[in-house]
Amino acid sequence: MRPPSLFLIATALTVSSCTDRSNPETEAESPVFTVIDTDFSKGRLGYEQSIDLGDLEKFHGHLCDGLVVGALAMQEAAKTLFPEGPIDRTNLRSVSKPSPCLTDVAVYVTGGRYQFGTFYVDTGFAGEYILQRLDNGTAISVGLNPGVKPSAIDSLGAIAVRGELSPCGIDSLRAMEDAFTDFLLSADPSEIFTVHTLSDFAWEANLKKDYVKSDVVNKALQPCSR
Repeated sequence: MRPPSLFLIATALTVSSCTDRSNPETEAESPVFTVIDTDFSKGRLGYEQSIDLGDLEKFHGHLCDGLVVGALAMQEAAKTLFPEGPIDRTNLRSVSKPSPCLTDVAVYVTGGRYQFGTFYVDTGFAGEYILQRLDNGTAISVGLNPGVKPSAIDSLGAIAVRGELSPCGIDSLRAMEDAFTDFLLSADPSEIFTVHTLSDFAWEANLKKDYVKSDVVNKALQPCSR
C-alpha cells in the first residue's frame, strides 16, 4: 500500500484542519498488545492484560501519527521476539529514538525504565527502536521503510519545533499528520516496516536530558484566524 499522495494530503487540508480522531472504525483497526507481568508487587509472572491504542493515547496525551508509528513498530517487533505468546515485560529492554511519541510507546508497551536498566534514548541507530530479550540476548531493530512517511510532515514539523510555523500552518500540519495516521491504520504493517536482527548489539545506556519535547512547544499558539 502506498503512502498518502500530495493530492490526498491537500484534500485533507481543505476538508478539515482538525480531524476528529475518535472514529470507532479507526479504533477497531488499531493494534492490540497482550502483555504479561508479575501478579503483585513481589509476585510471580502470570498476569496477562491487553494494551490498545486508546491506552497509549491516554498515556501520551493525544493520538498522532508518531504514536501510531510507534505502536505498529512495536507490533512488528513483538512478532519476532515473542512469536508464540504475550510480550513478557519482565524479559525485555528497549532503546528508542527521542520522539515523545516513540518513547511513550516504548515505555508503556515494554515496561522499560531507565532506572532499572531496561530503557534509554539514543539517535545513533537506524529505525525507530531496538529491542532485546533478556533471557536469550536476541536483539532486533525495527523501522518505518524509506518513502512511507510524506517528507512534508518532517519538513513542516522541523519549522514548528523552532516555533516558526504560523497558526494556520500548524493546523495544516495536523491535517497532514491525521491523513498519514489514517493511512498507517489501514496499511499492512509488515509491508511498511522492516525488522532486522542485530548480531552484535551492545547495551550502552546513556543519560541525555536535553532532547526537545516537541509536542508542547506550540501549546500557547493562537488559533488560525483565516
